[in-house]
Amino acid sequence: MTKQILVVSASPRGSESASRTIAQKLDARLRKEFPDAQYVYRDLAEDHLPHLDGSTLKAITSQDAKEVEENREAARLSDKLTAELLASDLVVIATPMWNFGIPSLLKAWIDLVVRPGRTFRYAEAGVEGLARGKKAILVIASGGVFTDGPWKPWDYVDPYLRQILKFIGIEDVQTVRVEGLNVPPLVAAAIPNAERAISELALAEA
Repeated sequence: MTKQILVVSASPRGSESASRTIAQKLDARLRKEFPDAQYVYRDLAEDHLPHLDGSTLKAITSQDAKEVEENREAARLSDKLTAELLASDLVVIATPMWNFGIPSLLKAWIDLVVRPGRTFRYAEAGVEGLARGKKAILVIASGGVFTDGPWKPWDYVDPYLRQILKFIGIEDVQTVRVEGLNVPPLVAAAIPNAERAISELALAEA
């Protein structure tokens, strides 16, 4: 049963953001499919999450109990964000592609929730993800077309996000693309194509 859905939005462009527009369309479908779920919205453009500093790194990665205790306050935000992720059955990440990668504010969120002992651990056989049993949907907006053609090798957003989610145990990942936004012959169809992709998503219970 899908009890909680976490929606993480990374674009700072507000209502002008294509990734946010499509994420809202997806949100509408999710609310029809899962009307009893709790929805948690994490707007990274408003939150202004800090990038990792020395104190936070010690608090979330150190094996020294004293060092962790001394830096406990620095880990408070990371604790909150990690708890949101672990409590969610479905995670939606809506982001633009900037210079072939993700915005630094989304990377800041990732660095705060990908934590040893919380969302992954080192085991004898290698790394074990601790966020298993969850699903994710990526909403990615780009000026060019990166799903096919000469620019496909330049896409470092979808492969990276899928890899980092797999690292913490989330392997059921679907992607909705809003692409061709800076290509005159394609821009008019970008939003309708993404809306059609939303209608085709498999949204079985997490």
